[in-house]
Amino acid sequence: MSEGVNALLSEETTAGNYFISNYPPYSFWNPEQVSQAHAALDRPPRPDAALGIYVHIPFCRKRCHFCYFKVYTGKDSDEIDRYLDAVIQEVTLYSEKRFIGGRKPSFIYFGGGTPSFLSTRQLSRIVDAMKRSLAWDQAEEIAFECEPGTITEGKLEILKEMGVTRLSLGIENFDDHILETNGRAHGSKEIAASYQFARTIGFPQINIDLIAGMLGETEANWHECVRKTIAMAPDSVTVYQMEVPYNTTISKEMQVLGQAVAPVANWPTKRHWVDYAFSEMEKAGYTVASAYTAVKDPHTKFLYRDLLWTGADMIGLGVASFSHVNGTHYQNLHDWDPYIDTVHEGKLPIYRALTPTEEECMIREFILQMKLGHVQREYFQRKFGVDVRQRFASSLNHLEDEGFLQMGAENLQLNRNGLLQVDRLLWEFFLPQHRGTRYA
Repeated sequence: MSEGVNALLSEETTAGNYFISNYPPYSFWNPEQVSQAHAALDRPPRPDAALGIYVHIPFCRKRCHFCYFKVYTGKDSDEIDRYLDAVIQEVTLYSEKRFIGGRKPSFIYFGGGTPSFLSTRQLSRIVDAMKRSLAWDQAEEIAFECEPGTITEGKLEILKEMGVTRLSLGIENFDDHILETNGRAHGSKEIAASYQFARTIGFPQINIDLIAGMLGETEANWHECVRKTIAMAPDSVTVYQMEVPYNTTISKEMQVLGQAVAPVANWPTKRHWVDYAFSEMEKAGYTVASAYTAVKDPHTKFLYRDLLWTGADMIGLGVASFSHVNGTHYQNLHDWDPYIDTVHEGKLPIYRALTPTEEECMIREFILQMKLGHVQREYFQRKFGVDVRQRFASSLNHLEDEGFLQMGAENLQLNRNGLLQVDRLLWEFFLPQHRGTRYA
């Protein structure tokens, strides 16, 4: 294939992971290192390391065509209760481990799947049990993902009583046809009602998720989505660019049809649409806080992101969940019965792991913080003894020459053009053995 064709294809959306969420790539994690995860759990915590909890609730009314997470549709109440029993047992097992070291979680994140799929009874049950194992009284942030069609006033009241500080609504788009085309379970009428319920109850922070470039998206409709979002005035807005990972419905259909290019907008178009969204939000008083977020108050925090990106410990509860403890990354078993059976045997359900080198830990934090749009040289000098401007001189000079980055005396700053395609640029900083490989 010629260089010209390769360059053209690189601008199209093809199957595979685009969004960079960790380093080294997940494809390098392996079962042979699981013993290192157990060893990390049996060590005392690192000084000043914050502790967080991620809870995976893998239930959905429908599976979206672009979804690559471990989710299940059609599970009945008894099956869900069985799963919650396992999650409760898992957090109990963790509470007995040495790495806790008397710490209490600084943040808790309920993700999915659809956490709001749970009934009020199930929500109360899992939260009460988790609090008995690891008290939440020092948690600064409790985040909870919701699908608009699963929200009721009663459920939101329970979430408020739980102490949820950040409610995230997975709206993605406001157009019924586009929502249906992409396999979303909710419709446009449910969006306004769910948002109004949440506002009335008074959560400290309400976030709205949008996806630029979904199946069937047009520029006119995208502009309307941005307009409606600004009119709702959420505290924060998260805007993702549509990717098509390998295990999605879309990618599977592409394989059957022999298609190399996904039937969604190309990357320049998606970057253009996100740029439009950010520009309109800035006109409305928002501040762009990362490659994906705009916030009404520039002091708004998102601890789940910010603490993870600076090396915090996090235990991931539930099937296929990811954890990071004492410098070791690991993932749970990713199938229903093996996960539940292992936990009920009194064992942690760890499937694969990786303990990065000190250099790899530094690179991980560097590339993740680049997604904020700026990196402080002093932070890396103090924590790792590394001057990132010297360590990454060649790559940084290249990005500066390409017009994506400015290098100041204290900070490295991505401009808007660089921020909009930061995930594509981050491979520049990977070690040679991690480049050109499958990410997940």
